[in-house]
Amino acid sequence: MEAFVNYILQFGNLNSQQIELILSKAEKMELHKEEYFSEAGKIPRYVGFLLKGVTRFCYYNNKSEEITHSFVEENNFVSDQQKFEMQMVTSEYIQAITDCELLVFSKKHWDEIGNTIVGWKDIENLIVKNCLMKTLERRSPLVSEDATTRYLSFINQFPGLVNRVPLSQVASYLGITQQSLSRIRKNIR
Repeated sequence: MEAFVNYILQFGNLNSQQIELILSKAEKMELHKEEYFSEAGKIPRYVGFLLKGVTRFCYYNNKSEEITHSFVEENNFVSDQQKFEMQMVTSEYIQAITDCELLVFSKKHWDEIGNTIVGWKDIENLIVKNCLMKTLERRSPLVSEDATTRYLSFINQFPGLVNRVPLSQVASYLGITQQSLSRIRKNIR
């Protein structure tokens, strides 16, 4: 809980009663490895804050290939925020890569926080902006770099994640085959 409180306080000032209100609206959720937090073709039920574990955002392309487009580690929000807010069907999956513990908020409780705490929408907007910026900062270099540089960047951006994520998902994220990733890993050792 402390990590969650510290995270949201980066984006605005909240007093102890406001923090208590927010925490009172949260539920703890456990996801087992490979379970889905959110599924394509459905309306996201929750916005969550990852206390423990790793999740990924993925989708299927027009060739029915599974594509991983981002990872989320501990102490970050996990949600398809826009689809959650608008209660629209999402086109991607959010899957637990490891066993995960989350603090989750239903749409009803998330809206109650926004309707009760003055300035919460500003904090929420800054959190969403921060999440988008992190994703863009991590994804943008992948377009122009060669495969080895992309892998080295991945290791730098996600230290320790390589040992927690299946190599097939790392390869998908990097836009290379698993065989290419194996060669790259062998060559840089």
